Amino acid sequence: MRKHGLDPRILLSLLVLVVIAGGVAVLLIGGNSRQQATGATTAHGEFRAEGVFSPAAPAPPLELHNYLGQPVNIDSYRGRAVLVTFLYTNCPDVCPLITASLHATLELLSHRSSQVQIIAVSVDPRGDTTGAVAAFLARHKMTGRMLYLTGSVHELAHVWKAWGVGSERDAQQPQFVNHSGLVYGISASGKRTTVYASNFIPAELAHDVPLLAAQ
Repeated sequence: MRKHGLDPRILLSLLVLVVIAGGVAVLLIGGNSRQQATGATTAHGEFRAEGVFSPAAPAPPLELHNYLGQPVNIDSYRGRAVLVTFLYTNCPDVCPLITASLHATLELLSHRSSQVQIIAVSVDPRGDTTGAVAAFLARHKMTGRMLYLTGSVHELAHVWKAWGVGSERDAQQPQFVNHSGLVYGISASGKRTTVYASNFIPAELAHDVPLLAAQ
């Protein structure tokens, strides 16, 4: 199954909101990430992403502070691939899955991991305190390997809207947040190029990172 030509205007219609409280951890975008697929052809090879934006457009703005209060701007990482996802530390299933898979991706990349910067944006400004984020990163062996950005409700809501991310506290279990579980691949030139479901295969993402870094 060929998965390409993902139009940003219809991306929201392809999103399935991840219902954390219900324990459902699968988000499908044009197919299951466990199916083998042929991605869009580039000058350097073929992407294995769930979806490829066609045409790729500049990534939405992303300028916040990390959990230590240091400013972070996605534009600072031009020249490298950037992977952007949206998480929260109290998440019982999808966020740990995404983070573990991103860690596995870095391990597969080995020395080539310098080609990519991983950025996570909080979807829970109330719960993602400095201590909670530090513990989350340590638990998943991502301290220093993944930037975790936080902010006020207003600051984060602006980013969620720009990136087309759904985030809503669960009405039945308010300790949980229902949110869009995606990973976006940003090229070295700053264009949102690929998108991955929450259950992506690390080997496929590791394959795509050098392609993103070359564009």
